[in-house]
Amino acid sequence: MKAMIFAAGRGERMRPLTDTTPKPLLKVRGRPLIVWHIVNLVKAGITDIVINHAHLGEQIEAALGDGSQFGARLLYSREETALETAGGIAQARHLLGEEPFVAISGDIYAPYFDFEQVKDVLHDKDMWGNPYPADKRDICWLYMVPNPDWHPEGDFGMTMYALTNDGTPKWTFGNIGVYRMEMFDRIAAGDHAKLGPLIREYADKRQVGGEVYEGEWHNVGTVTQLDLLNAPLAALAPAGKGVQ
Repeated sequence: MKAMIFAAGRGERMRPLTDTTPKPLLKVRGRPLIVWHIVNLVKAGITDIVINHAHLGEQIEAALGDGSQFGARLLYSREETALETAGGIAQARHLLGEEPFVAISGDIYAPYFDFEQVKDVLHDKDMWGNPYPADKRDICWLYMVPNPDWHPEGDFGMTMYALTNDGTPKWTFGNIGVYRMEMFDRIAAGDHAKLGPLIREYADKRQVGGEVYEGEWHNVGTVTQLDLLNAPLAALAPAGKGVQ
């Protein structure tokens, strides 16, 4: 399995830090946000990693290189302007290939997420070994988190392991997901396209699976929140409660 880390965003709310440093290179507890992901992916044996970038992308390439320092093989998908998440995937398709892949936002902090679990969540056959029809199997699998204070309404409901656009309670998408490449067939390289509407379209078709991750997870959105993560541990929000 390959991985993609989204690192093309401008990070407007993190200015002035992101005027000179790309957001994924900002450090939490002495390690850049994006390196936490790379290290954890490699621990799970996922070593082929594609990183997209736009704003100050040359700094990302200079800092991470070919990935050998982490035991990874890094490839870069360069965007003149950020193409959004789904557009970034379509742009990097020639690097990712056609097999299911895991994708992670480069600006979240989930230091204990075990990527071993992502390898077998998209099933092609039922428990009796019968192939699922293409329009009945999950096209993606999302990791949800308990709703943080800044997003109390959540994103998706959940029935068993199927995500729904309606229903309660709702959970917040943790920006970690596994996707089949066919999900992006309608998006051409160079197109700007968001991932959210595409996920909701397939959720209406009952083709989005998911589960709740209750480990430590933070969406690093402001300078204040970055400072909080780098403060003594007693100052942090409880595990599973992200800060943005």
